[in-house]
Amino acid sequence: MSGSDFHIQFLGTGTSVGIPMIGCRCPVCHSADLRNRRRRTSVYVSAGETRILVDTPPDFREQALTFQVPRIDAVVFTHAHADHVFGFDDIRRFNTMQGQAIPVYAQKETLAEIRRIFNYVGTVRKPGIYRPLAEFCEIAAPFVVGDVRVQPIPVAHGDGQVCGFRFDWGGRAVGIVPDCHHMPEASVEALRGVDLMVLDALRYVPHDTHFTVDESLDCLRRIGAPQAYLIHLCHDLEHATLQSELPSGVDVSYDGLVAEV
Repeated sequence: MSGSDFHIQFLGTGTSVGIPMIGCRCPVCHSADLRNRRRRTSVYVSAGETRILVDTPPDFREQALTFQVPRIDAVVFTHAHADHVFGFDDIRRFNTMQGQAIPVYAQKETLAEIRRIFNYVGTVRKPGIYRPLAEFCEIAAPFVVGDVRVQPIPVAHGDGQVCGFRFDWGGRAVGIVPDCHHMPEASVEALRGVDLMVLDALRYVPHDTHFTVDESLDCLRRIGAPQAYLIHLCHDLEHATLQSELPSGVDVSYDGLVAEV
């Protein structure tokens, strides 16, 4: 873990099936380069004493163990697709360690779907029942976790309500938008001024619900962050090859990478 007081760690950087993909014999899925092993996407934000988790993919338990996640002060959800929420049950261990329910923030539609899927989640532990404890918080505007200002950033990703987030702390800012195929100008404007930007870049060829690499680079130029990382990568993208093709200031993320803001 970085010694910086404001940094992010990539817990997972892959698309919905993860890399390696089940039953695939392609060179990336069988690569010896561990940077090509991609769990489903999640990012852990550390700002001062505050720790915020972006999404809980099916791999979250493995991610928390591998990268020794110490605590969670809040979970923020971008949307309720399976690859971003199905590890939510594992926050219960953090409830036990921290002795409290964990605040969970999401937009109205996303929050309703999470509460439907995890309809057994409560706020108070009952004797003999080990369930996650969460305080669900619907968001439609910027909010604060600890002393971190968090702003939802609406984007398009197929049907339904989807967002990324901007995190501001100590005069610095990071934007995280893991799933996106179109970013409205108002959202681009809301992200201008971030020091570090994390953005979806699924593959080279067009996709109905995700940016291609070129589309992601175009959006990053519009945002203008001095440092950026591509995320939510599929097995079409080999780490070292893609890195060699990117402009200065843009890098390929990989599981475990820590980036200072």
